[in-house]
Amino acid sequence: MKYDPEVHHRRSIRLKNYDYSHSGAYFVTVCTHNRECLLGEITDSEMVVNEYGTIVSKSWEWLGVQYDHVELDAWMIMPNHMHGIIVINHDSCRGGSRTAPTATVPMMKRKPVGRLIGAFKTVSTKQINQIRNTPGISVWQRNYYEHIIRDEKSLENIRNYIINNPAQWEEDENNPLLEMKHAKQ
Repeated sequence: MKYDPEVHHRRSIRLKNYDYSHSGAYFVTVCTHNRECLLGEITDSEMVVNEYGTIVSKSWEWLGVQYDHVELDAWMIMPNHMHGIIVINHDSCRGGSRTAPTATVPMMKRKPVGRLIGAFKTVSTKQINQIRNTPGISVWQRNYYEHIIRDEKSLENIRNYIINNPAQWEEDENNPLLEMKHAKQ
């Protein structure tokens, strides 16, 4: 069904008037379409990625290589979602811009978080669908969750959450087995 604002009343979780291309650290969570466990499984509290999870991993790493203003901090692929910290830093370029300004070539516009996540989703979806022979099929949910990290203590807490996420899978709200368990109660 096509989006209809009269029916869907979609509410943005983004901060109004905040520029998500500003330098800073952002915690993001991206879920697979219908939270399908597509990317691997948890075994003995460790994430074991499958072929699709490997593609997602390489696509995430690609963001840090593709965009000079992007650094990747802690991240973790889970069976049906991924968490990551994206650091946008306009003050440092690793080896200079790939599109260095000249008299005829302007400096590349820095992508905000939403466009970065869109690029990640596009790259990973295309590769996964090519393997599955399912062109045009959604791999990711339409939106994503993001949180602006405002201080070092918060950054450290989020890093720990990400790293320990596989060990918490049994109680993770994204775990479809947990949903079924609660539905039976």
